[in-house]
Amino acid sequence: MFRRKTTSQAEQENNEAALREAKIKEVKTLIGELSGRSSLYCSDPCLKRYLEARNWNVGKAKKMLEETLKWRSTFKPEEIRWDEVSGEGETGKVYKAGFHDRSGRTVLILRPGLQNTKSLENQMKHLVYLIENAIMNLPEDQEQMSWLIDFTDWSLSTSVPIKSARETINILQNHYPERLAVAFLYNPPRLFEAFWKIVKYFIDAKTFIKVKFVYPKNPESVELMSSFFDEENLPTEFGGKALLQYNHEEFSKQMNQDDAKTADFWGLVHSSSEFSGAEIAPEPIQTNP
Repeated sequence: MFRRKTTSQAEQENNEAALREAKIKEVKTLIGELSGRSSLYCSDPCLKRYLEARNWNVGKAKKMLEETLKWRSTFKPEEIRWDEVSGEGETGKVYKAGFHDRSGRTVLILRPGLQNTKSLENQMKHLVYLIENAIMNLPEDQEQMSWLIDFTDWSLSTSVPIKSARETINILQNHYPERLAVAFLYNPPRLFEAFWKIVKYFIDAKTFIKVKFVYPKNPESVELMSSFFDEENLPTEFGGKALLQYNHEEFSKQMNQDDAKTADFWGLVHSSSEFSGAEIAPEPIQTNP
C-alpha cells in the first residue's frame, strides 16, 4: 500500500508539473513574439512567477505580465544607473546588505527613519534600482529576496507618506511578483499601528502573508526571524550580533561595478565612473557574542 501511495503521489506531482508547463507555454503563446528587452525579461521562470501570483490563472497572468511590460517600457528600470539615484541613498535608507539569509537569498535593508528626500519620483526610482540590483545578484538557485525593515528613529515626521507606501507596494507586488520571500518589520513603534491600518489595505493576500512583525520581547516572533537569519550576520538593529555600518562611498563603488553587469545583460552601453571596478561591499562588522 505504501508503494502504491508513493507512486500515486509521484504521478500526481508529475501531472501537476506537466499542467504548469503547459500553462507557461500557453501564456507565452498568448503574449506573442517578443523582441529586445521584453524577450529577455519574459523567460520561463518569469512567466511562472506571474502565473503563481495569479494562482495559475492564464488569463489573469497574461494581463498582469502585459501591464508590467507596459510599465517597464516607460519606467525603463534596466536603464537606471547609480549616479542618477545615489543622492537618495546617502543616508543608507535602502541598500543591499553584505550578507544573505539562511537560504542564500539577497537581503535588502530598509531604514524608513533615515528618509532624506521628498520627491516621490526619485524615491521610487531609487527603490526600483535596488530591487533590480538585488535580483541581478541572486544566486542561481534563488528567485526571491528578503527585506529587513529597521524602525530606529522612525516617527510620523520621518515616515514615508501614504502615497509613497502605496506606490512601493504597487510596484513590488504588481511588477515584481513572487520576488519577495519575506519582509520583517522589526520593532515598529506603537505610532506605526495607525499607519499600518491604512497601508495594509493596499497589499494583496499573497504579499500580506509574507510581512512579519518582530518584537524583541516576543520570543515567538524572534524565533521566526532567527529561522531566516544567522544572528552572527544579523545587525544589532535586528537583534543580531553584527554592527551595521553603511558607507555610502564604498556602496557606490559596488553599485557602479554592478551597473556594468546590468548594462551587459540588457545589451546596453555602460559609462564608466570613478567608482567602476571596485568590489567592496558594506558588510556588518562582527562583534564578539
